[in-house]
Order: sequence, then structure tokens, then C-alpha cells
Amino acid sequence: MIQGFKEFITKGNVIDLAVAVVIGTAFTAIVSAVVSSIITPLVALVFKADEAGKFGFTVDNIYGDPVTFPIGELISAVISFLAVALVVYVVFVVPMNKYKERKAAKNPAVEEETLPTEQELLIEIRDLMRRDAGVR
Repeated sequence: MIQGFKEFITKGNVIDLAVAVVIGTAFTAIVSAVVSSIITPLVALVFKADEAGKFGFTVDNIYGDPVTFPIGELISAVISFLAVALVVYVVFVVPMNKYKERKAAKNPAVEEETLPTEQELLIEIRDLMRRDAGVR
């Protein structure tokens, strides 16, 4: 059991995932700072920050009491998500894609040979079994 666990931990995917989680956690502070210092003030130009939760429509319930659907919170959450996604895309994805393109241009990939289809493999196995059966 310990050997199996050791093999699981030492696989590249697990290590890569662990590094991604740690880097992602550390990057959260940067993204939060960008959003709070740039995006939130831009949103505040249109909406008052203290009234975002109060923005919405009101419907009376069956007892006649008003119930407010706070659409402002939903809009704020969507804007925050889109802002975070935009920051991640601009800061990480675009530069990484450009880096990979430059790296690929310097080292053209060797074309991999095409693997046989499942049907071709089955035909090959059948032929080998026939040949072995005829030899005996």
C-alpha cells in the first residue's frame, strides 16, 4: 500500500497539480488587489458600492410583506468573476501562449507517427493468432 501511495505521489500530474494550487493561492492576493484597486472603482463610477445589495425588484409575499430580490449582489458577483477572469487571462494566458508560440517556432515539433486504429490492431492480432495456430 505504501509503495502504491509513493508511486501516486511521485507522478508528474500530482506534483504539477500541487504546484498549481499553491501558485493559484498565492496569486489570489494579486488578483484581489487588481480587482479592488482598478475594477471596483470603475464599477463604482456606475453603481454606489453600498447600494449594490439593495438594487433589485420587490414582490409582495402571500402575507403582504415585501420581498426584495437583490439582483445587485448577483450583478456584483458576475462583474467580479469577469474581472478576475480577465485579469488571469491578460496576465497569465496571453503571455504563456506567446511564450509557447515562440518556443514552438524555435523548436519545430517532430511529427509523430500516426497510431494504428483499433480495427487495424485487431486485424494484426487475428493474423498473428492464425499464424501461431498454423505453426503448432
